Amino acid sequence: MNASLRPLLPPGPYLLCDDTVRPDMPLVSKAEQLLAGGARVVQLRMKRTPVREALKVAREVVQLCRRAGAVCLLNDRVDLALLSDAHGVHVGDEDVPPEAARSLLGPGRLVGVTVRGVEGAVAAREAGADYVGVGPVFGTTTKQVPAPVLGVEGLARVVRGSPLPVVGIGGVGLDNMVRVAATGVHGAAVVSDALLAQDIAGRVRLLASAFEQGRVGG
Repeated sequence: MNASLRPLLPPGPYLLCDDTVRPDMPLVSKAEQLLAGGARVVQLRMKRTPVREALKVAREVVQLCRRAGAVCLLNDRVDLALLSDAHGVHVGDEDVPPEAARSLLGPGRLVGVTVRGVEGAVAAREAGADYVGVGPVFGTTTKQVPAPVLGVEGLARVVRGSPLPVVGIGGVGLDNMVRVAATGVHGAAVVSDALLAQDIAGRVRLLASAFEQGRVGG
């Protein structure tokens, strides 16, 4: 694969398919519901799933995403991204460095990096990243993050100064999606707000509508 074939990261809600939220529901079922709601980006995050099972799940979810025309990213695991033929990977503060992820994945897949500000976004671009996840925007119980909450004002400052597309992360849901989107972010990551909904697909549609409302109003 070469850079000209690298997929684009679609704008809008960025849905996480997580094994720690609503653990009673299989990951593949979660992915099916997210995609049924029109999810265009699905990040598969498997912190508790054993490696062999994680690879099986990754391959199934990647195929589901490809059939739906959605981008599938693996959280942390560059090896699983390669073995499952995912569109790319998202790495955080304690994961494989972005330059190493780019070296392993080659030029034809997406690399996203979690950063805390404009300086991190600049460094991520130099390391070969395609976009940055910035947060936490709000407090979140899904993942403990040793960093101060940015709020929408702080997120907007990073968006203005970042050389890469920004995805807001941390505590984003339907109640604040319009405000988050109004900052000019390329995307907004959602975990619990979607996966804990009684109607996951319906919630995804509402999130997408709220994102568009925020972008138009912003």
